[in-house]
Amino acid sequence: MENDGQVPDWAQSIKKGDGPVYLAIANAISAEIAAGRLAAGTCLPAQRALAELLGLDFTTVSRAYAELQRRGLTHGRVGQGTYVREARTAPARTNEAVDMGMNQPPLFDDADLWARMWDGVAELQRSAGPSLLLRYRETAGTDADRRVGAQWLSRRLPAVSADNVILCPGAQGALLAVTSVLAAPGDTICAESLTYPGFRSLAAHLRIRLLGLPMDAQGIDPEAFERICHREKPKALYCVPTLHNPTTTTLSLPRRKALIAVARQFGVPIIEDDAYGALPRAPLPPLAALAPEIVFHIAGLSKCLSPALRIAYLAVPDGRSASRITAVLRATTLMVSPLNAIIASRWIESGIADDVLAAIREETHARQAIAANLLRADAVKTDPEAFHLWLSLSEPWTRGEFVERLRSSSVGVVASDAFALGHAPQAVRLGLGAAATRDELRRGLSIVADVLEQSPAMSSTVV
Repeated sequence: MENDGQVPDWAQSIKKGDGPVYLAIANAISAEIAAGRLAAGTCLPAQRALAELLGLDFTTVSRAYAELQRRGLTHGRVGQGTYVREARTAPARTNEAVDMGMNQPPLFDDADLWARMWDGVAELQRSAGPSLLLRYRETAGTDADRRVGAQWLSRRLPAVSADNVILCPGAQGALLAVTSVLAAPGDTICAESLTYPGFRSLAAHLRIRLLGLPMDAQGIDPEAFERICHREKPKALYCVPTLHNPTTTTLSLPRRKALIAVARQFGVPIIEDDAYGALPRAPLPPLAALAPEIVFHIAGLSKCLSPALRIAYLAVPDGRSASRITAVLRATTLMVSPLNAIIASRWIESGIADDVLAAIREETHARQAIAANLLRADAVKTDPEAFHLWLSLSEPWTRGEFVERLRSSSVGVVASDAFALGHAPQAVRLGLGAAATRDELRRGLSIVADVLEQSPAMSSTVV
């Protein structure tokens, strides 16, 4: 649409007084795009020229164009203008092997939201400037990015401030920095008896001993923690209190308070891995909200926004801890990726992050319904707001035979050995988000259900 000095036809539908004028402009252009009268690749009038034609201020038109980008309908080209974008589709799907081994957020079918995410990335080309690409940034993140991190965390940590928020290169980077500060080779850290494999690997790398704590339906047993504190003098407690990986258990509020009381009594800091903490709609208060002076709270964005960003917000108890952890990050990673950090900030500030989280929640609910329909309830432990589940096996199945039988049917799951600090139960974890589509998940879970009904002898392919 070249600017020929004439008021565009679609402008006739704009009615001042019927709500914000910028929305009326955006709605009029949206209708033209939907009707096919503004084709993909069409250049919209320059913002200042359109403002003059319509007798409006430049800010109103600028807001209208920003709204069109937010809807995923247009994109800007630096120095060239604003263009109607090509229709986008959700990511490509596959119908081959069903790998439920990785525990990752499910892909949702919302082409407009995918487009908004990508347009949020592309918009940086226009607004961020060359310094984003050719300059080093602060190790702990810029002041602006730390403020956005505090904003994101404040929903669950009301007292958090940017002063005690550190940006880290993913939750694993945060875990490495915090653990390095709290413990030395040969020291002991307590964790759930079934714990995150990434922390097991990290502890082994740092030559730190992990001591498993027994769990029940409410989470870690505080009395067992107290006994170990008397006997072992651990340097820290590591835990995933919300939608625990792998069991999906959420530590009850009384247990949270009891564990904190023991930690305070013995001076044991707590590393709270809140990887799934953003998923529940009505979450319990994090440990860091109950005891900010002893808890290192790690809120990664991988499970609630995007694993590709590799961004985690770390809330630390005090300035001394912040300085020590920043020094470790400087030595190990130099800085968090400025590009990833600013994308995360833009998505959070624009509302894209909230919409993605809502889409992940909705897709998780649908996938949980599929699992509930196909798997025996007495064998499954899960939570409606988690996108993984814990499947207990009955005799004569063993976890090794079961995993191998599923592998031969092109279905991947993770045996309990990957999580166990000590005895490994006969169980496996299934990631409901790893399948590309609901149909693919249904096919994979149908195979799991069929294998459960067989015996290992019937499933054997050995000759």
